[in-house]
Amino acid sequence: MKSIIKAGKDSAFDRLTKKKKIAVIRLFEGATLKSISQEIDCHINTIENWKNNEEFQQARIDYSIYALNHLLPDAVASLSQLINHSKTPAMVKLQAIQTVLKHANLLSDNGTPELDAARIRKANADARVAEARAKAMEDNGQDMEQLLDKMLDTLTKESDKESKKKS
Repeated sequence: MKSIIKAGKDSAFDRLTKKKKIAVIRLFEGATLKSISQEIDCHINTIENWKNNEEFQQARIDYSIYALNHLLPDAVASLSQLINHSKTPAMVKLQAIQTVLKHANLLSDNGTPELDAARIRKANADARVAEARAKAMEDNGQDMEQLLDKMLDTLTKESDKESKKKS
């Protein structure tokens, strides 16, 4: 850990306490909160609170960038070996490529320009449908109100007629 304890010149990561730095590193590595809390001798809720702190969040980003930048050459070399090895299955090659590109923020999980455009079109269509439904409900509400007004008017007139007949 000492070889990667300094993430950069005056980064948020470098300003953290040693326990928080260890927590950031272990979170990056995918460790559980329980194992981290045991390693640094603090309660799980403390780590949860740290995770909600802006400076801690920025430190996680700083460390992720630092770690990925330092791991990227090795990852690319391993990837190159996988790609160039004749016995590597095609799916393994593809998954290796996708993993490295995702961690380098060069590839989203499932986004392409075409897919993003389709999602936007769907969202716009859903919004238009919701607006049409709201308008229809509003119109139906007005129709019902007018119908009730007519019924009340009719009942009032009939009631008036009945009262006049009795008088």
